[in-house]
Amino acid sequence: MIIVKTPDEIMKMKKAGEILAGVHREIAKIIKPGITTSEIDEFVEKYLEERGAYPEQKGYQGYPYAICASVNDEICHGFPRNEKLVEGDIVSIDMVVKYDGWLADSAWSYAVGEVSEEKRKLLEVTKKSLYLGIEQAQVGNRLGDIGNAIQTYVEATGFSVVRDFVGHGIGKDMHEDPQVPHYGKAGRGQRLVEGMVITIEPMVNTGDYGMKIDDNNWTARTKDKSISAQYEHTLAITKEGPIILTDQEE
Repeated sequence: MIIVKTPDEIMKMKKAGEILAGVHREIAKIIKPGITTSEIDEFVEKYLEERGAYPEQKGYQGYPYAICASVNDEICHGFPRNEKLVEGDIVSIDMVVKYDGWLADSAWSYAVGEVSEEKRKLLEVTKKSLYLGIEQAQVGNRLGDIGNAIQTYVEATGFSVVRDFVGHGIGKDMHEDPQVPHYGKAGRGQRLVEGMVITIEPMVNTGDYGMKIDDNNWTARTKDKSISAQYEHTLAITKEGPIILTDQEE
């Protein structure tokens, strides 16, 4: 069942989104060769606690960390760890923030120092695909319009869109209806209505979209060892167009 939010509820979610956007802005300042993703996890926990917010995914189905930190060939749900990031890595940091009972969800991919041209292109393509999907998040459009915009653009660059993980509705629960695929046919799927709040979160690989799960039963990585990136926003569907609740622009 799709839970439509009131304007007041959307504004409460926006407050959670503003905290989440703020922590991503701070992560961008500290990402560099030599830092560990465990240190980033600790930083996020402290940042949220100081603002009266909570890392919602910590404890979710047993997940033990405040963030997911996925490096290079890891697609998503990577565990923070003590190995230092090195020049040329890319790392995707994904988190869900709870504030005053409401949630926001956002992932961002970061270059660690100078990265290869292929990785730089991957970051640019993945980020642009997110915003192309958001452009289609209009009242009266369908979920397939979002997925088709992302898939068409990404595949034209020679990259692939992950199929096994999708966006979703969000509110007081982390995962609500509907599911939001990042591939598909225009004009198909659930019609978008005013008051829906969803995530769009394309994961894009330089190689094939096939994936496998690590022994920790969480971390997904590319089957062919190609590189993966992810960008995600939480957004509200309104008559005036989509409102990005996790917008990092100040």
